Parts: sequence; C-alpha cells; structure tokens
Amino acid sequence: MKHQPDFRRYLVSFDASSLGQVFTDTLIIGAGIAGVRAALEAAQQVRVLLLCKGTLDESNTWHAQGGIAAVFDPDDSLQAHIKDTLLAGGGLSDEKVVDLVIRSGPALVQELVRWGAAFDRHKGRLALAREGGHSASRIVHAHGDATGQAITNCLINRLKDQPAIRLMENTFVVDLLSDQDRCVGALIAQPGKELTIIWAKRVILAAGGIGQMYRETTNPPGATGDGYALAYRAGARLEDMEMIQFHPTTLYVAGASRTLISEAVRGEGATLLDHSGYRFMPDYHPDAELAPRDIVSRAILQQMAKTGRANVFLDVRHMGPKKFRTRFPHICAMCESFDITPGKDLIPVRPSAHYMIGGVTVDINGQTSLQNLYACGEVAATSLHGANRLGSNSLLEGLVFGKIAGEHAAQAAQRQTRRLAPLPLGNSITPSHKTRLDVPDVRNSLRSLMWRNVGMTRDANHLAEAIEIIEFWSRYVMDKVFDEPQGWECQNMLTIARTMAAASLARQESRGVHFRSDFPQSDEKNWRKHITFTVNDPLSQLGK
Repeated sequence: MKHQPDFRRYLVSFDASSLGQVFTDTLIIGAGIAGVRAALEAAQQVRVLLLCKGTLDESNTWHAQGGIAAVFDPDDSLQAHIKDTLLAGGGLSDEKVVDLVIRSGPALVQELVRWGAAFDRHKGRLALAREGGHSASRIVHAHGDATGQAITNCLINRLKDQPAIRLMENTFVVDLLSDQDRCVGALIAQPGKELTIIWAKRVILAAGGIGQMYRETTNPPGATGDGYALAYRAGARLEDMEMIQFHPTTLYVAGASRTLISEAVRGEGATLLDHSGYRFMPDYHPDAELAPRDIVSRAILQQMAKTGRANVFLDVRHMGPKKFRTRFPHICAMCESFDITPGKDLIPVRPSAHYMIGGVTVDINGQTSLQNLYACGEVAATSLHGANRLGSNSLLEGLVFGKIAGEHAAQAAQRQTRRLAPLPLGNSITPSHKTRLDVPDVRNSLRSLMWRNVGMTRDANHLAEAIEIIEFWSRYVMDKVFDEPQGWECQNMLTIARTMAAASLARQESRGVHFRSDFPQSDEKNWRKHITFTVNDPLSQLGK
C-alpha cells in the first residue's frame, strides 16, 4: 500500500521564529470527558493548557445520552462486566486493559458524584439502566437522557477552580510539531489571529471522533477526524481504523440530520418493528433488541432491504407518553418537534455512524508510539473495545484513560529538567498549479462515498473504488495550502478516510462492527490481530 497521494508533513508554510510563542508543561488537545479529566489530573502537578476546537458544549461527551457503565448493583459483578466487554470485543480486546478500566470505573464515577454530577437516583442509590450486550443493569445516567451534559457541566465547574489550567476555546490545531521523533507542541489557528506556536513538554491528544466522515451520523459538526490526522502526519501509529461503530437507532426524518435515540430506550423494553408491524429482532439474535450494537444495526439494515423501506420503527407504546417523557425528556422533546409523540406513536429509526473504535495506538499509560505524545478518549486505540464497543463503555474509558494520561504526562513533564525554548522549526510549500476542487462539494461527496462504500456492509469492489476516488480527490486537495478550518478539515478527512477504506479492504473477514459481504465469517487463524498504519509503514498487521 503506497503513501497517500501528495502526502506532506505539515499542512501550511510557517517559520516558528516569526510566530507568536506560548509555553506550557502539558498541552491537551480536546475538551470532552477525556481531555478535561486529563487536564484536572495533570494540573495537580504542572501547568496545563487545554485547547477546545469549538466550545465546551460541542463535544461528543456533551451529546452523550445513555450514561457510564460501572458496577454498583450488588447482584452485578466486575467479572460480569469484564466478560461482557470481552465478548462484545470479538477477540481483539486486551484483557489487561479491560480489567484495568472496568475495575477503575466505580471509584471514578463516585468521584464525579463528589464533584457534583447530578446522576439520577432511585431510593437513595444511583439509578441503573440496562443496555444491549450488558448482562446486568449498570448504566449510570443523569436527567434521564442527558448524561453527557451533566458530566460536562460537572467537569466545567471543576475546571473553574483550577488556577493551573488555562482554557482556549475556538482554537483549531493545524498540526502537531515534532523534532527528532518527539512531539514538541502544536501549531494553532484562532479566528482573526495569526498562527501561533505552542511549545509543550508533553502533549495529550483527546480530539474526539470521525462521525462527520459519514453522510449520516450522530456526531456533532466538529467530529472530522482531526486528531487521527494530526497524529498520523506526525508519525504516530494508527490502529483498527476499519472498526467504526454504527448506532442502530437514530431518528429518521427525511431531510433532517440524524439524532440519537439512546440504547437505554431499548433497555426500558422498546422493540423494533418493520413497516408491517412485525417484530424482527428475535429472528436475528436470542437477545433481540438487547443484542450488541453491530448485530442490531445489521439486522435493521437487512430488514430494510427485505421490506424495501428506508427505516424501521422503535415501539415504546408500552411506556405511554407520560412515563417516556419523564424517563427520556430530551429524546421526547426532539421527537415532538417532528410531531411524533413517543409512547403513542412509533418512532422511525435507522442506523448512523456513531463511534470510532480504532485510533491512535496507545499503551496502558496512554503513551503513543511518538515520544512525548499521549492520547485518550475516542481518538485513542486502547484495545478496550476490540472489534465492537459495549454501550456506555466509552465515557468510562474517557474517565479512566483521561486520568491515566494526565497523570503520566504530568509526571514526565516534571522529570524534564530542560527548560522549554523555541526550536528552529519551519515548513515551506511550493504553490500548486493543479485545479482547485470545491472543498464543500468534496466534503459532501466524501461523506456520501464513505456511507455507500465503507459503511455497515463492505466488499472488495466497493472498498477499492472508494480508495481510488479518495486518491483522485486527494491529488487536487492535499497539494493546496488553506488558511481556514474548513480546508484543513477536508484534508484531514481525506487522509483518514483512506486509512479507513484501506484497513477495511485489508481485513478479509467479518468481525464485530466490520462486516464484509464477500468474507462473511470470522477468520480466527489469520485475522485475530490488529491492522496498523504509520507514515513510514502505511499498512501492517500486528499480532497483539
């Protein structure tokens, strides 16, 4: 597999000596649950600069509905949660990582409670919901279906009390800076300002996911895969880029953006019906609507194909309008804005891109393959989720690895006695004379291409076609120099889309969220391993 066409180390021309300079011990890129938790941990030891692409209420964490998976029920057990996670992971989860994360969960959730997180309670105890793939009720939630907002508000309030943390919102990271195979900082852009250099002893990447790579997604507009592209250009290893989770149930209203209908709704007894009113999930899995997400998503896709319809329905009529509104107030309000009354009417749903399981390879301390660079949250590949993420394990992972990465990065920064100083870094790009493609059109076309060819069902012909088209667009986009985020995002999306398509083509089997119609079975002998990418080794396989 060759390098991406027109690959370049940096996206813009710059001379570090002529730009504004900022110095910090630990730089954190991304302000969702992982980034903020890392900042809070690191700030106990060193100065922290926390960058946010938009505002604090625009992260995937803010939009999370379901909750955090953690063991609090006396009838549940850590071993059961570990077993469920490993089973969902399809043989690619790291047992040590799973054990670490699951065992750390309850204490970190209790920490959020002490910090003021307003989780729902029942008879004085934390209220626990059930989601697909879980053998017990262990989903801690807030305000019914607004867990992400509650956690974000809790963490924001905590940030305000930390003088060692400086927050910069509306800041776009154009590139990570590196020198002799070590990360030394970042090049940033802010509205109405010149580019700025941030020098840091350690950098933590917590930049979120890639949902906007697809035409239909639950992710907010900022989820354009920037963190993966930043790490890749800097030389860090990417892993499991074919493993993209599609959420089974997002509200389907033609012409409207997709909005998540939490898995917790099915946990409360909702069933899936096709257009004839037939409940089809028992035909596909013994756990029916509470089967793992990949199984439910593909079952919906197959039922849509059988009936020739664009959606199926979520039936919550057993709850009635009043009970549904009480348990899921935000989902209810969103449905009612389209004249759908949950509890009385059927809710039209279909799958959408939701979560990137793969990402920047990290070890158990959050350290990437690039010296001085850490990663946590959705952008990181910790091997917790394996080939399929268990619902509500993502916020849990963000808490655990945010704390771990923050602690280890801060300790490493403290040990570095050498004073931070500007380095003579720079980059010069020769102007391109090729035709310039329309960036918004490329983005929209790429999202449609990824949905068609690198979606829930894949095959060699469509994947090869996707790579060919992405490479064509890249020849006319990757050689250009942009001066605003929309152009940089497009370049990041093209870079990462190609790794996703190439990894999907390479994995000649079906496993977890990755389904190949031309290789419908799992191949334990040849493919129980990870596929990785680096700049110098664009496609390799690890037997980890």
